[in-house]
Amino acid sequence: MAEQTRAQQLTGDFAPKLADLTDDVLFGDVWKRDGLSPRDRSLATVSALVMGGNTDQLVSHVRLALDNGVTVEELGEVMTHLAFYAGWPKALSAITVARRVIENTTAS
Repeated sequence: MAEQTRAQQLTGDFAPKLADLTDDVLFGDVWKRDGLSPRDRSLATVSALVMGGNTDQLVSHVRLALDNGVTVEELGEVMTHLAFYAGWPKALSAITVARRVIENTTAS
């Protein structure tokens, strides 16, 4: 049996079309386009997730941002900057998530 993607793990049995769209369109097309580097896409995505207060999705995107070359310092600066636009609680929640991800990543 083939290994499932994260989208398939999260939604495949409940909303298989959403898993397909996530895999094929979002990560198969949008994330592969030439207009932005993976690093810049990660910064934009992390920023959007912070702005929306989407901390569940932030976990995997902080990991991806680090893999795409965004530094820990840059993540901290982005989240600090966004506190003034997204609001303090959203920024603090995002920082809490990012710190946990970073600690788990460096501990591995």
